[in-house]
Order: sequence, then C-alpha cells, then structure tokens
Amino acid sequence: MPEQILRPEDLTGISREGISLAVLGFPIGHSISPEIHNAALSEMAKSDTRFAKWNYRRIAVEAERLSEVLPILLSEGFRGLNLTIPHKVEALDLVFELSAEAKAMGAVNTLLASDDGWRGFNTDGYGLEQALREELQVDLEGAKVIILGAGGAARAAANQCLLRGCRKLWIGNRSPKRLAELLATLPEVEDQNASVKAFTFDEASSIFADQSELVLINATSLGLRLEDPAPLDLSALSMGSKVYDMVYNPAETALLRQARDLGLRATNGLSMLVHQAARSLAIWTEKDVPVDAMFEAARKKLS
Repeated sequence: MPEQILRPEDLTGISREGISLAVLGFPIGHSISPEIHNAALSEMAKSDTRFAKWNYRRIAVEAERLSEVLPILLSEGFRGLNLTIPHKVEALDLVFELSAEAKAMGAVNTLLASDDGWRGFNTDGYGLEQALREELQVDLEGAKVIILGAGGAARAAANQCLLRGCRKLWIGNRSPKRLAELLATLPEVEDQNASVKAFTFDEASSIFADQSELVLINATSLGLRLEDPAPLDLSALSMGSKVYDMVYNPAETALLRQARDLGLRATNGLSMLVHQAARSLAIWTEKDVPVDAMFEAARKKLS
C-alpha cells in the first residue's frame, strides 16, 4: 500500500510520537526520499534503538503555502525537512539562519529545527561532488567543467565547482536571459588561471573541439520524460571526457545513451540524490549515515 501523502490540513497533531522528518514539494508523489531515508533509519536503529522511532514522510505543499506550513511543522516537533521544487528559493526568506553553502547557492534544500526557528542548509553541491568522485573518478579541483542549464540545479553545480577550484567552467543555456541571471549570482574567480564563460548550445561543438577531458553536467530538465531529446550533441567531445546527467528517473536518458555509444564514461543522477540525502540525514541525526542502505533502497524503488 503506498504511503499516504500528507497535506497541510493533516499536520496538526501528526508528529507527537517519535521524531518526524519530511520532504516538502508540489507535486511530491514522485519523490523516493522517504524510501531512502527510512531505509537508513532502519539500519541505524540496529545499533541505536532511538532511531526506530524516527520516520520520514511526504508532504504536498503548494508554493504559496510554504510560509504557512513551516511554522506549523516547527511547532509540531518535526526535526528536519527536505525541500524540493518549488520551495528551494522561497525558503531563503523563511529561515532564521543560513549555512554558507545555502547563501552561496541561493537555495535551501535542508532545514533543521532549533529553538529559534528553522536553520537552512544546501546539500546539493556536496551530493554532486561526491557523485562525481565515486561514479566517474572526477576531482573538481583543476577540472574543466561544462554545465548545461541555468536553474537552481545549475547554480548549485556551478558554485560547488568554483568552491572546489575547477580550472575552467562553461555554463550554457537556451535562454540568454536566465543564463545572464545565473552568471550574475556567481562569485568572482580569484585564481587568474581559472575562468567562467557563458555559451549558447549552438556554440557547444566548438568548445568540445578545443578542449580535452571535459566533465559535462546536465542540470536541465531534459531527460525527465522518456521521449525527451538530449540537450545537445556530444559527438565532438574528446575521448576521456565524462558525462553526468542529474536526471535519475528514467535511469538512461538520450544524453547518456549517446555518451555511451561514443565510448564516454557516463552516469545518471541517482548518486547525487543519495549523497545529498545522506548529508541531510547526517545534519539531522549528527551520526554517520549508512549510504549503502540508501543506495539499495533507491535502486529497489526505481527498478
């Protein structure tokens, strides 16, 4: 039986037993976060029985109701929240304290309850960095990175790349206006040998031809539907380049199929999802988190 999706009107008195966590978004039925987090909590309960009373839920909250719902969840004793579309930016003005990462990325995906209110964090950049390292053996320091997209996911990726000292960063998007808005939010590059450049998708092939061993990150929504085309053609990418698609469902997008047909190392966004979730759970529990259990639950849910 599918787990109930809670609505704002269901929340009063909901969390009196145990410790409650939740993911907020709209729509939210597609989220596999409860399966991932509850699997980790079950594993943690084997060595610390306190976690047997922790639970993680889905709550469907429209954008205009976030400011109403967050105080309710705080008063009902929820310890932590994840935020997904459309709440990551709006929440910036609804917390009393922001981590350095959340400030830099201009978005919040993790909230921790405190006596003073919600504290805001962003674990997306951490999740991406861990995923690139483990799945593709990419170290962002000194890397040459191409990011596709200009939304919140692209901003998180760009900030993490700059924070970790990538050597060259290109950011491309079909909308020049949104691309300019993203670039305006990025910090100045202090390393004189490093650079950040914008490009249109039509210019991608010339960048590919002039550079070797690129790391390409798809932070667009293209690929979420099976019929979606790849954001751009990868045929000019040099051998040794690597492709990371933040989309994890479906498991293989048109972009990943083309990358593998070209003999390039490539992987989907499941690893980023799991690692950002693990970082959130570590913030809430202040304990080491069983990442393997989270991966197993995610793969089972998506199979």
